[in-house]
Amino acid sequence: MNTPFTDVDVTLRDGRAVHIRAVVPSDEAELLQAFGRMSEEARYLRFMGTVAELDRAQLREALAAVPESVIGIAATVPADDGIDIVGLAVYFVEPDRARCEFAISVAPRFGGVGLATTLMNALIDAAKRQGMREMDGFVLAVNQPMLRLARRLGFSIAPDPDDASVRICRLQLT
Repeated sequence: MNTPFTDVDVTLRDGRAVHIRAVVPSDEAELLQAFGRMSEEARYLRFMGTVAELDRAQLREALAAVPESVIGIAATVPADDGIDIVGLAVYFVEPDRARCEFAISVAPRFGGVGLATTLMNALIDAAKRQGMREMDGFVLAVNQPMLRLARRLGFSIAPDPDDASVRICRLQLT
């Protein structure tokens, strides 16, 4: 995954520093570790269902995707064995090349300190630079923190007509 994004170091509200950068194919092991550290509830909220493990083939495919098709931004912190990915924001470009669908995940220990907002703002900026006109996300109705974040960032929120447990978050980018 590549992104129209410039690396940046950010200090969160609690004083911790994170490095925000594009996701690269060599992040595979760190992404698998980050997934392994997610709670069952966090996995449910992010993947909208029970997911016991990531499909390595799908992960490799996403990491090797055409840069204009999958855009990923990671938040990293130093770790004893390299880095830890503590947040990930991704969007998938729709076939019409005018819309994209976002997904985001933040490690619980980094919740509530502005990391999700930072990642979403970076993702929105990248989508605008790539010429996207609209960004959508499908969020479980029980995921109130994500819905509050989407509202704060200007997304409209509507029930999914096909699934009452899901909300469609939509942001006009142009």
